[in-house]
Amino acid sequence: VCLARDLVNGPPIEVTPTRMGEVAEEIAREHGLEVKIFDKAALEAAGMNLILAVSAGSDEEPRLIHLTYRPAGADKDTPQVAFVGKGLTFDAGGYNIKPTGSIEDMKMDMAGGAAVLGAMSAVAAHKPNYVVHGIVPSSENLISGSAYKVADIIRSLNGKTVEVMNTDAEGRLILADALTYTERLGVDRIVDMATLTGACMIALGPHCAGLWSNDDAFGERLAAAAKRAGEDVWTMPLDKRLRSMLDSPNADLKNVGKRWGGAITAALFLQEFVGDATWAHLDIAGPAFAEKGDTLTTSGGTGFAVATLLELLGSEV
Repeated sequence: VCLARDLVNGPPIEVTPTRMGEVAEEIAREHGLEVKIFDKAALEAAGMNLILAVSAGSDEEPRLIHLTYRPAGADKDTPQVAFVGKGLTFDAGGYNIKPTGSIEDMKMDMAGGAAVLGAMSAVAAHKPNYVVHGIVPSSENLISGSAYKVADIIRSLNGKTVEVMNTDAEGRLILADALTYTERLGVDRIVDMATLTGACMIALGPHCAGLWSNDDAFGERLAAAAKRAGEDVWTMPLDKRLRSMLDSPNADLKNVGKRWGGAITAALFLQEFVGDATWAHLDIAGPAFAEKGDTLTTSGGTGFAVATLLELLGSEV
């Protein structure tokens, strides 16, 4: 938890996608995990065009981080679970630029990725009987002559084309390629976490995360793990009636819907990239960062979701 908090609280000039990759390599060395880091060239070769598009306005190269824990004696039949966390180390909003009053805390937009790194640093000590993958797409979202633009159409890793209608809806874009990459690993369960939408904070306030899942039983197990961990989540609907908001006349889908139901349409967008995998999504926009401390945390990064992920590994995921 403290590792996740420190990453979230670090200044964005220091906590860059490169630094996130270095932290992952340090975790791998200390805890005996496997690690694979995709740099820009590797992302280009793999076809992760959504991650590349979001990072195009920055001089900082993006990364896709992949940590793996394997229990002793693991084979092809050993169950696999994956944690995927948004690692946006600074979010200016791109050409849909954030105004003063909204941009000051945007160093925290990598809290989902920080939670994954925090959890992976503790997995080996817990010795779960699963293969555990920790995957973090990491980039900045800035403005320059090379930045991606509204109305751009980008082909994702799974082949679906996305029309960008808001460059500040970038987290779902980098997660989309990361989720496709994760699903192709053949994992049994996927949990993603992201500071994804202000809409979730409007719905649930600053202390509670939204939870969506395409499998009710798995969603219930994740919610129970959060309760045991002392972290607040609330189950939200994957309302298929809102899916049409993402329809585009020019591409397979848009990256945003209308104003209402914004946290739901964001979850529906992510669902397009998980294939048939059992999946859950945590929108941690509210509880990932605290304006003031309480009995459990100081102000700033809270490390939210680390304890929930570790509690989940202690149960039948």
